[in-house]
Amino acid sequence: MKRILILLITVFSTLLTFSQQDTIELVPVEVRALRANATAPFSKTNLVKEQLVKQNLGQDLPFLLNQTPSVVINSDAGNGVGYTGIRIRGTDATRINVTINGIPFNDPESQGTFFVDLPDLASSVRSIQIQRGVGTSSNGPGAFGATINLSTNEINKEAYAEFNNSYGSFNTLKNTIRVGSGLLGNHFTVDARASRISSDGYIDRASSNLKSVYLSGAYLNDKTSLRFTTFSGLEKTYQAWYGVSEADLKTNRRSNSAGMARPGAPYDNETDNYQQDHYQFFWDQKLSPHLIFNTGLFYIKGKGFYEQYKASERFSKYGLPDVQRGNEVVRRTDLVRQLWLDNDFYGNIFSFLYTRPATKITLGGSFNNYDGDHIGYVTWAQQGMPTEKHTWYDLPAHKKDKSVYAKWQQNLTPQLQLFTDVQWRNVDYKINGFRDHPDLVIHNDYHFLNPKIGLTYYDNTTMAFISFSRATKEPNRNDFEAGQSNQPKPEILNDIEAGWEYTKGRMKLATNLYFMKYKDQLVLTGEINDVGAYSRTNIDDSYRAGIELQAAANVNTWFQIEGNIAFSRNKIKNFKEFIDDYDAGGQKVNEYTETDISFSPDIVAAANLTFKPLQAAEISLISKYVGKQYLDNTSNEARKLYPYYTQDIRLIFSMSRKYLKDVSFIGQVNNVFNKLYEPNGYTYSYYAGGALTTENYYFPMAGINWMLGVNIRL
Repeated sequence: MKRILILLITVFSTLLTFSQQDTIELVPVEVRALRANATAPFSKTNLVKEQLVKQNLGQDLPFLLNQTPSVVINSDAGNGVGYTGIRIRGTDATRINVTINGIPFNDPESQGTFFVDLPDLASSVRSIQIQRGVGTSSNGPGAFGATINLSTNEINKEAYAEFNNSYGSFNTLKNTIRVGSGLLGNHFTVDARASRISSDGYIDRASSNLKSVYLSGAYLNDKTSLRFTTFSGLEKTYQAWYGVSEADLKTNRRSNSAGMARPGAPYDNETDNYQQDHYQFFWDQKLSPHLIFNTGLFYIKGKGFYEQYKASERFSKYGLPDVQRGNEVVRRTDLVRQLWLDNDFYGNIFSFLYTRPATKITLGGSFNNYDGDHIGYVTWAQQGMPTEKHTWYDLPAHKKDKSVYAKWQQNLTPQLQLFTDVQWRNVDYKINGFRDHPDLVIHNDYHFLNPKIGLTYYDNTTMAFISFSRATKEPNRNDFEAGQSNQPKPEILNDIEAGWEYTKGRMKLATNLYFMKYKDQLVLTGEINDVGAYSRTNIDDSYRAGIELQAAANVNTWFQIEGNIAFSRNKIKNFKEFIDDYDAGGQKVNEYTETDISFSPDIVAAANLTFKPLQAAEISLISKYVGKQYLDNTSNEARKLYPYYTQDIRLIFSMSRKYLKDVSFIGQVNNVFNKLYEPNGYTYSYYAGGALTTENYYFPMAGINWMLGVNIRL
């Protein structure tokens, strides 16, 4: 990281005299192979850098996607800095396929996406495509609700330097420097960035200290391009992932139970610490006027831990002997533990793109390997520590992922287009034990076949499509902690999409219908499995069905309006709930029919009104509505998140001077009506004392808060 910073400063020092930036609008080949083009029969949203810059004041990437259809976001710290989450059509991040320049970003084991590991990645992103539903074949885990495809590789013809700074509520501070060489000798280009973000967080002690760097260099000629891109993120966040209890929510919604196990003052290092380094190398070769080849090599190194103070823990749980004190045997102690991850993820992506006026064929795939080590240490104990650091467990895991896909887009007539896509994917996953069950060894080998087919009609103003897609997906690491005789099955999704778009003059209308039918979807039921863990269970039949409506219009030169609203029905046909019975032992079972899938609101809407009273000024009114969500799959009104509506206001003023291409002042007030709301939470219930007790926990968001930014481009 130090070398990258030194190179960034060196490049920056040579650029101060340059004043104009111009980006060549060419989508890189490694991205084109995965993205759905304008006429592909899938529901999609494209965002470009200009849209991201207006919002990028320090919040994590999911918050920059909040205005897109069917999106619901959340934040552990309550203000969008640090750990954040995103759901699309009710689907969480473990089912959303994410790629960066075509390279898989999902964690191979949990399959989640942790953008906190790459702070301010948005400052290096040139474009984003969100595909809702299964979408086209991609690299990495199967998309069970959406795909997010990020592209950072861009070509700036002119040299530039940018300084982006912002400050706001909860001592949130962001500083970013971006520099680029422009196109040197018509063949070479270098771009670099350094960022830091810090915040106290809305939730008590939910602080974040984030740093990142980015460097990309490319060689280009008429037929060949070579690019090396590296970026790294370092995060330290105080834990806020336990949420706020229902009782505390009424009296102190900013409370944080993390670190409170320590007597007296909270433990000051109850933190999450992680560094992730990415290395990418791409080679694009034009083999003929109609055929392009692309390949990319990548290596991702991740290493870090979270630290906890634990009170009155049994020595035996950590493989430590009890302490003999005279005639007394001491079996418990306070201690500090660290849970480490040490991961290596590496592989190759490739594609061949064949294009003719009426035909487009893509053949591609990926091969990657993951080696992950799960390690636990006891670093301090009140008593009984035999060494300075005691190794509690050391459990490696290995995963191999291979996939090949073929896509064919063919014009049947000047207005009618056929799209076909088929993917084969093989996953070989070996887990050498779990923290609580180190002797449980799992080895699974999966073969998935994912076909897709669709038709598109289009003319000068209208596009209509219908498609069918199938996706299959392996379970997550935690799902396998179920004993040898109770292993989970892969999930299957059949997705039917139909859409219509109308564009004329300054107006655009769009609608999309979908029916997503799940087989063996994995959900939490509360059931204790063979080894006493609460892992997810396959349910036979569930579905999501909905309609997404979008509209946008440039009413005149000073007023623009855009918005979207999604209505959906998200159901489990038959659901069994298992509740621990502390009185009689075992579990009680409740059976339900046609219950709502958890965290799946029936209505999600967003709107943006933009006024331009002056050529250099812009005022935006940004609205978001999310309907009621249930914390589990029982549709129990006592276990829900209330609907909420928020309103933000953003003001932008821009100007330019002789040596300054652009200076922009951005002011944003979020949640101007001070709505107290919670977009995320969890629940559990148990029988004790002859009564059912339900405990709900929530992740509150900040009330009214603000950010101010100054962006300078030379």
